[in-house]
Amino acid sequence: MTNPEFYQQPTRPTAQPAETSIQPIPIPQKIGPYKVETLLEKGGMSILYLGTHPETHQPTTIKVLSPKFVSNPEIVDRFLKEAEIIALADHPNIVKLFGQGKWEGGLYIAMEFIQGISLRQYILQTPISLKRALELLIDIGYALCHLHTHGVIHRDLKPENILITETGAVKVIDFGIAQLLTETSSDIQQQRVIGTPIYMSPEQREKPEAVSFPSDIYSLGIIAYELMLGKLSHGQIHLSLMPKGMQKILMKALQPDVKDRYLDIVDFIVDVTGYLNSDAFERDKVVKDHLSELSESLRHTQGILNPSNTPSWEDIEIEIGISSSHTISGLYYEFLEVRPGVYAIAIAESSLKSSEGMMICSIFRGMLHALYKTSSNIPALAKELNQYMCQDGLDKSFNFNYLQIDSHKKEAQYLLCGKSYLWLGIDNKNPFKTICENPALGMHKENPFQMQQIEWGKETFFILSNMRQEISENELQEIWQSTEVSNPQIWTEIFIRKFRKIHKILPEKTITFIKVAPKKQYPN
Repeated sequence: MTNPEFYQQPTRPTAQPAETSIQPIPIPQKIGPYKVETLLEKGGMSILYLGTHPETHQPTTIKVLSPKFVSNPEIVDRFLKEAEIIALADHPNIVKLFGQGKWEGGLYIAMEFIQGISLRQYILQTPISLKRALELLIDIGYALCHLHTHGVIHRDLKPENILITETGAVKVIDFGIAQLLTETSSDIQQQRVIGTPIYMSPEQREKPEAVSFPSDIYSLGIIAYELMLGKLSHGQIHLSLMPKGMQKILMKALQPDVKDRYLDIVDFIVDVTGYLNSDAFERDKVVKDHLSELSESLRHTQGILNPSNTPSWEDIEIEIGISSSHTISGLYYEFLEVRPGVYAIAIAESSLKSSEGMMICSIFRGMLHALYKTSSNIPALAKELNQYMCQDGLDKSFNFNYLQIDSHKKEAQYLLCGKSYLWLGIDNKNPFKTICENPALGMHKENPFQMQQIEWGKETFFILSNMRQEISENELQEIWQSTEVSNPQIWTEIFIRKFRKIHKILPEKTITFIKVAPKKQYPN
């Protein structure tokens, strides 16, 4: 019998021990044709960089083999095999290969950069409805089906190696220990047990060279259990906790003996799809989904309060980056056309948490929509909003920031109530935080409000939202100065990585980074 402590062991993605000493890693300007923006992370055998695709200019993940392994033929072969496998796996639910090759520092693989969170984070942060859990499971199954059709066994399928994008799509990643059926048993015979014990099939734990397609199906069965349970299993499986209609399916997927398990992922997908469309599913979801359906409704509301799309304004260019925390928050921002040629960006944040804060932001959004086109000026707008907030006792510390740009008069006006989010950058220099001291809304009914006005021309505004008590201004400046990148989506990813490095945890709140700049005029 397997030692219970075996299940608590960490992932071992490589056969090589990680380095014990920490040394600074130089960041090259280019790797192959890809411009390097920043270091993402360093692993035992490889280094990940964030780069820019030379043609599309889209964010690109560049995986580089650590220089000390370049002379090791076995490791080089495994690295090249990973690229080969990704190239075979051209599927919407699998990370895409952009290119591979040699450069002065050794070998690299360029892949699709995926903005999202791991399935592990998703499970821990998000109440998942039964329907949503099954849909995710089917999408992961389709990815496995594509891999198996091309003779690829993943061998390390786990929630950390499955990403959920901002749009909710599934992406399977990390093929570092994947195996092609064309590899002989002698190719892998000398490998020690690698993978993640909790998600390993019995045959993979006991005899690594004996893995087959059903080994991946076993791993998917564990993931399915966790998706429907709404938390990680930690190696403890109790099928009685599952919806009745899924118990038989999971029992077959998790059979210790391979011959009793699903032998083909297609059969697993068919059974799960059949259950999703059955009366049994309708009965089961009534029991499970009251809380989850409420959460889905809240997330829909949050999508309205935090739009991911940007407006197409004539003279102003808007870019936005959003972290994917998938948590409910009291944050609201919106892009408004006040009148032709006059545009505004409103950002507000409730001091209240979760769903209560979201409700306050929804009410505030309605107030703003009723007033922003008719108020005589921006301070008057803030005064009216403040009176409503005080009158109704909604929130006694409500942050409200409003930036209005008149492209005809070439001027910008801004008003910051409570916490300042507005940074200003001129001629692409390091931005500085603007000072505009006004009280938060909801504190005192007769509070006066003042705005600031500057010329609008070369200026670029950087608006960083939802930073309440999470990071100091000095830390923010340190993060900003660590990269020359001003692409909001890339900057947001860099911010999250740096934040984790400083605080040893991921930010709990959604981070929104908005760039507002004059639209470039191109000659005819």
